[in-house]
Amino acid sequence: MPTTCIRNAAWIIAWDPSTARHGYLRNADLAFGADRILFIGRRYPGPVDNEIDGTDRMVMPGLVDIHAHPSTEPLFRGLREEHGLPSMFMTGLYERGVAFRPDAPARHAAKTVAYAELLLSGTTAVADLSGIDQGWIELAARSGLRVFAAPSFASAHWHLENHWQLRYAWDEAAGRAGLDAALTLIEQAQADPSGRLSGIVSPAQIDTCTADLLRDSHAAALERNLPFTTHCSQSINEFNEMTGRHGITPVQWANQLGILGRNTILGHAIFIDQHAWTRWHTTRDLPLLAETETNVAHCPSPFARYGQTLEHFGRYRRAGVNLGIGTDVAPHNLIEEIRLAATLGRIAAQDITATSLNDVFHAATAGGAQALGRTDIGRLQPGAKADMVVVDLTNPWMMPAHDPLRSLVYTAADRAIEQVFIDGRLVVDRGKVLTLDHAGALAALTEAQGRMIAAVPSHDWAHRDADRITPRSLPMLT
Repeated sequence: MPTTCIRNAAWIIAWDPSTARHGYLRNADLAFGADRILFIGRRYPGPVDNEIDGTDRMVMPGLVDIHAHPSTEPLFRGLREEHGLPSMFMTGLYERGVAFRPDAPARHAAKTVAYAELLLSGTTAVADLSGIDQGWIELAARSGLRVFAAPSFASAHWHLENHWQLRYAWDEAAGRAGLDAALTLIEQAQADPSGRLSGIVSPAQIDTCTADLLRDSHAAALERNLPFTTHCSQSINEFNEMTGRHGITPVQWANQLGILGRNTILGHAIFIDQHAWTRWHTTRDLPLLAETETNVAHCPSPFARYGQTLEHFGRYRRAGVNLGIGTDVAPHNLIEEIRLAATLGRIAAQDITATSLNDVFHAATAGGAQALGRTDIGRLQPGAKADMVVVDLTNPWMMPAHDPLRSLVYTAADRAIEQVFIDGRLVVDRGKVLTLDHAGALAALTEAQGRMIAAVPSHDWAHRDADRITPRSLPMLT
C-alpha cells in the first residue's frame, strides 16, 4: 500500500506510552500506510509515495465523540437553544421530544449534515445514538467516519398532558423487538466492507426501560464484546422519577441491576446524589462509577443552555471516573464542547485548577476511545489507526501559536482545520467534506424542518404551534 509522510510537522500531539497521555513533539515526521500509523519521529527513513509539507502545521489525533444524536439535533437549530421549562426543572427535553417529530427523510438529511459537521470539526469516530432508519449503514460507510451505530430502543415513550408532569406509555413488547432489531443492525454494521463500522447496545433511557430489558441488553453487549450505553441521571425529572420508583438514585439502581462496568457508558450522569440540585441523602454515586470502571459521556452544551452543568469535571476525574466528550446538540462540533467542558468545570468548582485543557482533550480522544473499548484510536502512535487532523498554524485565528492546542480550542476551533484523515483516507481537504453532499443535505434539512414545524400542533398536548412552544429570539414586526 502507498506510504504517506507528513514531513517536518511543526507540532505533533503524540502519544507517550510511558505516561499514557498526549505530549507535544516538535519538527517531526509522521508516516502512515494503508490504515495504520507507521512512524512518528525526527526523520522517517523509509520510502515515501506521497509527501505532505508539515511546515506551519500541527498534526493531532482525530477526536472521539461518544454521545451524539445526528438524526435529530440539526433539525432543532433555531428552536432548541433557549427552550426550557422552569416547571420541568429547566429542561426542554421532554416537551421538544414529544411535540417535534421529524419524518424519515428529515432524519436522513439531519444525519448527513451532522456527519459533515463532525468531519469538519476534526471528529473521526462517533457513537451515533439514533433510531433505525433505512440507509443508515450505507450513509455511515459513505461518510468516511468511524461510526459506532447505537440504535436506540425502549419499553416506554414519554408523553405530556400538561407542562409540569412527565408521563410514560409502556409497551414492553416494543422494547424487546427494538433490542432484536438493534442487534441485527449492529451485525450489519460490523459486516460492512469498510471495516470502520461497529455498534453499541443502546437501551434509550434508564427511566424508559424495564429492569429485564436493561439486564438483557447489557448481557447481549457483553456476549458480543460491545459497548453498552444508556441515558442516566440526565435530568431532575428522571432523578425524582427513579427515586420515587425504587427509593435509590438512578446510578445506584443501575448498579443494583448489574449494568455498570467498564463496557458501560452512561449518557450525562450529571444529576447524581452529590449534585446540588438533587438534595439526596447519600454520596455513593461517584464512588460507584469509579469502582465499577463505568464511563461517563459528558456533553456540556445542551445542559448549559438549560442553566445546568456537571458538578464537576475535576471531581469526576479525581474520583477515578473515565470521562469522554459528546456533542448531543447542534452543531456537532466537538472542539466547542471541549472548550465549554473546560470552562464550565472551573465555574462549577469555583477553582481555576479544578481541570485543565490537558484533561479535557484527553477525554475527547483517548478517554473516549477507552469508553468504546479501543486502544487504536484517539492517539497518534505507531500501530494506531491513521485517524488524524492537520491544523493550519497560519490561519489568522491560530496566530500566534505559542501553545497550538490552546489556540485551536479557545480561539480557532474548526476554522483552522485543513485536512482530516480516517483510516489513512483524506475525507476533509481545505475545509470541504470530500465524502458527502453537505450543501445538498443542508437544503434538504431546511425543507424538512419546515415539515416538522408544521406538524407540531398535532403532537403537542395543548395543540400549540412551534412559535408558542419556543418563541423566536426577536418579536415579529408588522
